[in-house]
Amino acid sequence: MKVAEYFEKANGQTLISFEVLPPLKGGGMKAIFDTLDPLMEFKPPFVDVTYHREEFIYNKRESGYYEKTAIRKRPGTVGICASIMHRYGVDAVPHLICGGFTKEETENVLIDLNFLNIQNVLCLRGDARKFETKFVPQAGGHNYALDLVGQVQGMNKGLYLDTNIKDGEKTDFCIGIAGYPEKHFESPNMDLDLGFTKQKIEAGANYIVTQMFFDNKKYFEYVELCRKNGITVPIVPGLKPLTKLYQLNSIPRMFYINLPHDLVDAITKAKTKEAIKEVGIEWCIQQSKELKAAGVPCLHYYTMGDTATIKRIVEAVY
Repeated sequence: MKVAEYFEKANGQTLISFEVLPPLKGGGMKAIFDTLDPLMEFKPPFVDVTYHREEFIYNKRESGYYEKTAIRKRPGTVGICASIMHRYGVDAVPHLICGGFTKEETENVLIDLNFLNIQNVLCLRGDARKFETKFVPQAGGHNYALDLVGQVQGMNKGLYLDTNIKDGEKTDFCIGIAGYPEKHFESPNMDLDLGFTKQKIEAGANYIVTQMFFDNKKYFEYVELCRKNGITVPIVPGLKPLTKLYQLNSIPRMFYINLPHDLVDAITKAKTKEAIKEVGIEWCIQQSKELKAAGVPCLHYYTMGDTATIKRIVEAVY
């Protein structure tokens, strides 16, 4: 079933969903099952599976020169989605990204998803490579998530890259996109950021999942701004607990978000690793309870493989 349909049928009830990472190349489905098995008791209607662009490594040759090689460290998103649906009977939402994929490769992935009866996708531009200061699109690929949404919606209408294809199979994908309560770091202001978001909705996107945030006020203000700008689709808050001291620096740096003073103060005053983790868990629990009480459509947890922590949070909320 489509994610948007789950929201419609929930009748105001706040659903729950989880996001998992594919295992590193060489790993197997056990890592995914070990993450999700303990969380299935909460009956999530869908689970997101991330997609990752290629990375470059440099191998030293006998000549002394270095050879640049592209590798994909976390492949297998489509297969993982199929395995999740088969094992748990829940819908899987694969992430699609622009970076590292041509339009034809994207089309072929969408064809495979359609064959597997996977009806949901989350369309993202993706991040720049680690050594690049800005996002560089793949040759023959998309520059922006808006273009990716357009391709998916085009296939929903039976339009393929090969214009010789007439009466092509019409797919039926529900399309999710990302939203940024503290604006995308590349946008000069929130107004422009919301303008791009509205374009993606008008192009066919059905719902929004937000970047993580630690101040619920940011989320509520974002929803209000979206509604004032004519964006009426469901907006799902994305949540992640802060559980380690180094994350006080790494999370703002990597995700371009602010951490509330009270959270930072409590973390810095904690004396042990265990105490720091408890502060982060309790903060996420209170965030979740407030959001649930406000009637958000769904609480979406970024698991990052830390099942025990996520389970404690959800047990305290549901």
